[in-house]
Amino acid sequence: MKPTLLILAAGMGSRYGGLKQMDSVGPSGEIVMDYSIHDAIRAGFGRVVFVIRRDIEEAFRKVVAAKWEDRIPCAYVFQELADLPPGRAVPAERAKPWGTAHAIRAGRTAVDGPFAAINADDFYGSDSFRALAKRLSEPVGDTAHCMVAFRLGQTLSENGTVSRGVCLRDAAGRLAGIREYTKVARGPDGVLRNTPDGAPADILTGDEPVSMNCWGFMPSFFGELERGFAEFLDSGRAADPKAEYTIPSVVDACIRNGRGTVDVLETSSRWFGVTYREDKAGVQASIRALVDRGEYPAKL
Repeated sequence: MKPTLLILAAGMGSRYGGLKQMDSVGPSGEIVMDYSIHDAIRAGFGRVVFVIRRDIEEAFRKVVAAKWEDRIPCAYVFQELADLPPGRAVPAERAKPWGTAHAIRAGRTAVDGPFAAINADDFYGSDSFRALAKRLSEPVGDTAHCMVAFRLGQTLSENGTVSRGVCLRDAAGRLAGIREYTKVARGPDGVLRNTPDGAPADILTGDEPVSMNCWGFMPSFFGELERGFAEFLDSGRAADPKAEYTIPSVVDACIRNGRGTVDVLETSSRWFGVTYREDKAGVQASIRALVDRGEYPAKL
């Protein structure tokens, strides 16, 4: 079975100021996810499932469906605030979406085999999709998951701080956990620092492997998501209207409780994305350079 690509496209870019998933960055009007789908098809993925919100469905279909539905089977699922485990209700103060793990959970009705999960607005590069497709096509067992790790120094923004999850590995080289750094930037002196509010700065090398939400999962992960979401809601954390149910938290619980493993896949690809609106010009220039080198056609 060819793996499925699950694209998380329901989020709004709060710091960016709009639906950055729809913003063109390629020389012929391509959006970032066009390159992800193109790379996934070349790597051997057999299907794409888009996680979106109902209020952007019409615009999303106009931008995406016309281009890709004739080239690869596509499906749509919706991340909805009221999509909860049985017996739970949305707190009265809750308006914010539940987070990335909840977005992946929305795919449970449309995905029944190995799948990769990525952000719609991040550029991961062709090598990342080849690594995921190869790994997800291997007979590794239903609890053997994976992720693509990028080098921290190649995932920064010149226009502000970024939040990054640094991957910790065990003796076998598998993922042991993720350490969150919330305000990472390179200073005028060239030194990379994390400067959390009210705490001493962490000095970083830039070579640290980081998670950019480029995951590969076996279908058993949906069970982890369901279990974890019920625990999240019942723990009282959901009473905070800004609390999020995140992928790293689910992966961490899966590893810690011995219910699964996560291989860390190396990649030669460079990650880039639009965290701030000012990042767009840099993304456009990076894509143009890849087109000029012949890695992508001028028009997808």
